[in-house]
Amino acid sequence: MNVEVIGIDLGGTAIKLGRFGSDGTCYQSLTVATPQPATPDEVIDAIANATTQLRENVNKVVAIGLGTPGPVDATGKIAKVAINLAGWQDVPLAWVLEEKTGLPVILANDANCAGLGEAWLGAGRQFENLILLTLGTGVGGAIILNGELFVGHQGAAGELGLISINFEGPICNSGNRGSLEQYTSVQAIRRDTGLEPAELAEKALAGDEKALSYWQQYGKLLGVGLGNLIYVLTPEAIILGGGISAGADLFLPAMKAELEQRVLFSSREGLEILIAELGNQAGMIGAAKLAFQKLVKIEDQLKS
Repeated sequence: MNVEVIGIDLGGTAIKLGRFGSDGTCYQSLTVATPQPATPDEVIDAIANATTQLRENVNKVVAIGLGTPGPVDATGKIAKVAINLAGWQDVPLAWVLEEKTGLPVILANDANCAGLGEAWLGAGRQFENLILLTLGTGVGGAIILNGELFVGHQGAAGELGLISINFEGPICNSGNRGSLEQYTSVQAIRRDTGLEPAELAEKALAGDEKALSYWQQYGKLLGVGLGNLIYVLTPEAIILGGGISAGADLFLPAMKAELEQRVLFSSREGLEILIAELGNQAGMIGAAKLAFQKLVKIEDQLKS
């Protein structure tokens, strides 16, 4: 397949773009500042201009995949809400970009794109069925089934951080109580300790008993949440990403012990727990894979 796509990761401060071949080779990449305020019109113009730069003297680009910081509709065309971007509500992002670029465009949530990226070129490349959990400011997730991103019939599946592990726990922005995010996010660590995750990790590595104990409890709670997901999805692998995963050695033993205690062997046989490999490039890479899966495949089917 001698065609290329552009993968785009739209963030609150930066927009990352890459031009990819079907084997995952990135031929060119570009990062531009997200306009401030990040209104839809300004952001779309910035993306269109950057896309033009990537396509200069290149005629192989046939589609665009784009990850947005929020949910999209089931068709992959409308950004329902974009977190940390001003005035985003039901923005027909893909349709407008298609008009400006002349290329088909598909959207997905940024965490979903990160999961697809890790499944394609990162820690999950050997697996067809996996979960990505991003442990950051919030807790996001992605589900890959049979090599394809699973988003459900309305496009909103995979909000893994919002499952409840304590029905009387802290109130979540989603309206839930005691969600996994309320115990395993950066915000949860700040709330509980007054420290950033890196500071807490540093204390633990220096032998601080309270810090070590906190990470033990963190691993246990993460194991509780993952246990629920394993029973439903029985993935081949769970990939942990996000900033907190940098300190995984501090909580993985407790997490794995919890899984062994709570999850039947038949549901976790062969399960691998891995750390994400692609860092902040995962979303851009996954957006490109999304374009290949959803748009290039359709084009090939129409030709045959």
